[in-house]
Amino acid sequence: MTKHQKIETRSALPIETREDDPLAAATAAVEELRSAAEQHRTQLDERLATELRTVTDRIAGIETRLNRPGTQQEQRNEPAAETRAFGTYLRMGDRAPADELRALTVSSDPQGGYLAPAEMSGEFIRDLTLFSPVRSVASIRSTGAPSVIYPKRTSITNAKWKGEGQAQEASEPGFGQAEIVVKEVNTFVDVSNQLLADSAGQAEQEVRLALAEDFGQKEGAAFVNGDGALQPEGFMVNAAITHFLNGHATNLSADALIGLLYSLPAPYRNAGSWAMNGTTLATVRRLKDGQGNYLWQPSYQAGQPETLLGRPVVEMMDMADVASGAFPIIYGDFSGYRIVDRVALSILVNPYLLATNGMTRIHATRRVGGGVIQAAKFRKLKMATS
Repeated sequence: MTKHQKIETRSALPIETREDDPLAAATAAVEELRSAAEQHRTQLDERLATELRTVTDRIAGIETRLNRPGTQQEQRNEPAAETRAFGTYLRMGDRAPADELRALTVSSDPQGGYLAPAEMSGEFIRDLTLFSPVRSVASIRSTGAPSVIYPKRTSITNAKWKGEGQAQEASEPGFGQAEIVVKEVNTFVDVSNQLLADSAGQAEQEVRLALAEDFGQKEGAAFVNGDGALQPEGFMVNAAITHFLNGHATNLSADALIGLLYSLPAPYRNAGSWAMNGTTLATVRRLKDGQGNYLWQPSYQAGQPETLLGRPVVEMMDMADVASGAFPIIYGDFSGYRIVDRVALSILVNPYLLATNGMTRIHATRRVGGGVIQAAKFRKLKMATS
């Protein structure tokens, strides 16, 4: 074999046997990484599913135990630092650790005394404050002005029947305005600085609560019987609301209540409520019709009010009692009474004015207006004059 022939024999071998392919190697590496990633994701999904089933089973078990009778136990809060320190002080006196004594010093006491924990001095004895819940049935708006004017239509047009060829006559509806002026009720309370400090904030909270209850009582009474001068106008003193005569000075008549109800136009009647105080309510509950059935119908369904002649009753403590010439009952759609809030209950604490006397003055102000904007939605019951 010649030298030239040997060279031709080597060049005739396939190219794959002479060198490696880098593209094939890279493709194989990518496929291997992708397979490993898929396997890892599958394992992770299985692990998460297992843990989720475990958590779900534990929650179901806890709910089952809690739903068993007798398993609901009251959880007592961990005692505060002042409570623990006070107990230590009762046992050890001044020999108690310094950090425990510091926990007792809720207020500054130059004599070295220690304040009892809140559990021993935080209870206040208070009487229940009653007020007429007019806000629960009236329409309420807010304003930033000292008064609100509502345009109102006072009459309709006056069309007339005409024959052929007769000329038409002009007419126009009447218009007017209903204005609700915002009134102000205010007061202030002077509280001893020592009381504020020694009560650990409880005294100020009680003052704020007392102010809120007082203002709620005052505005509730004004919405019912307010004179409209310094107070909001009450719906019971509004002269535009017509009345229905009872016919007797002291005895309520079932017929009068029925007549009062149906003296209102049907749209207002079907959206109305009765309002009276508790004493009148007790009298009304004893009224019967001609067949001996009570006019009062108790509620047999939760959330549904008791009714009088099929309509709900709102007890308002500021309504008058049954008496000669009095107006003890009103019926109507209370959306016809508008309450306008100018400023919510504003409380200003002034510790400087009476600082030399050891007092803090707490000012409270409330600006609110009220008035009847649609007298046609109401009817009052008037007792006869004896």
